[in-house]
Amino acid sequence: MIKTLHSYWAYFVLIMLVIAVVNAIIGFTSGKKFVSKDLRISLFALIFTHLQLLIGIILYFTSVKGFQMIQANGMKLVSADRLLALEHPLVGILAIVFITIGWSKHKKQQTDKRAFGKIAFFYGLGLLLILSRLPWKDWLGLY
Repeated sequence: MIKTLHSYWAYFVLIMLVIAVVNAIIGFTSGKKFVSKDLRISLFALIFTHLQLLIGIILYFTSVKGFQMIQANGMKLVSADRLLALEHPLVGILAIVFITIGWSKHKKQQTDKRAFGKIAFFYGLGLLLILSRLPWKDWLGLY
């Protein structure tokens, strides 16, 4: 159940991150004002990613493909197992750290263009990190 929730919630996270990054790039390049709509888009992307992190932490400690796999095998993991037990969680946490930094930094900017720039850069970096470590074969049902 937790794995299913984590997998389906990931779609919402990716959609929100793409919307937030595209919105920030458009705002940055067009010079528009950073209004409440832009704030809400960025905030929802932040909230969705943090909820995904909480679900993922629960899954990591309850699933046989997470912490239990490392306990059983040590660091002698094959590539697919290493992705699920080590790379996916660590890079996911790093991505959410970057997204959180972007949220925090955008609030301190003096201009709207710089606020959009911080969101675009840090959320975009987080999105790329997440996409780089998704277990695509499991997620898309490719075996």
